[in-house]
Amino acid sequence: MANVVRAALVQATWTGDTESMIAKHEEHAREAARQGAKIIGFQEVFNAPYFCQVQDAEHYRWAESVPDGPTVRRMQELARETGMVIVVPVFEREQSGFYFNTAAVIDADGSYLGKYRKHHIPQVKGFWEKFYFKPGNLGWPVFDTAVGKVGVYICYDRHFPEGWRQLGLNGAQIVYNPSATHRGLSAHLWQLEQPAAAVANEYYVAAINRVGQEEYGDNDFYGTSYFVDPRGKFVGEPASDKEEELVVRDLDFDLIEEVRQQWAFYRDRRPDAYEGLVNP
Repeated sequence: MANVVRAALVQATWTGDTESMIAKHEEHAREAARQGAKIIGFQEVFNAPYFCQVQDAEHYRWAESVPDGPTVRRMQELARETGMVIVVPVFEREQSGFYFNTAAVIDADGSYLGKYRKHHIPQVKGFWEKFYFKPGNLGWPVFDTAVGKVGVYICYDRHFPEGWRQLGLNGAQIVYNPSATHRGLSAHLWQLEQPAAAVANEYYVAAINRVGQEEYGDNDFYGTSYFVDPRGKFVGEPASDKEEELVVRDLDFDLIEEVRQQWAFYRDRRPDAYEGLVNP
């Protein structure tokens, strides 16, 4: 019998406040569960606007503890209610002066499995993230969930192949990539990089983007979220480039082993020859 995982993602418009944004995602999750999904992921800092379009200390107010903050606790209750694994990207406050762009991973029984902190932090117009976030310091965790081995890579991380590879080496079967990216900057890369990463590392990728414009800048988030398989093929059509959408797809995890046997990229790696990548 095929090892098929029904997976979901949400690309959402900003509502204007945290409470309604979280409530909206809860309803999307319940609908995904009604459709039989067993895992769902949300967009980058899903419970807030993409405030990094500006540099203003007022936006530290969106930060909270992980896992003991209110949003992650609420998502644990949602996971228990729906029986789904949930990938929860939030603005994390570890302690005074220590802030991270983080995603918590919650198992289908509501247990907190751990978190990933974004490694690569941009500082360019419309993406002033170094003002808010320290670089991630927790490595490349892969979480053993009810549906399989799940990794996370966040937005700007996707431009760096090293983390994709490390997640594969750590056993990931699917990597969720919550993002906030706009048309003028990287739209031509959006359907290149994640499929290429899925092929190079022979796993599934869930690419999630925001959609619409928000009050803190001119960024036009273009959605088009999608799932891509280990052969680099879209699983169904990408989502709308203008509208909020819940995407639910069936992912055949047996394809991962099939592709790894056929293409054998992990067999033919040459880590002994790669020293110059980190010790130039």
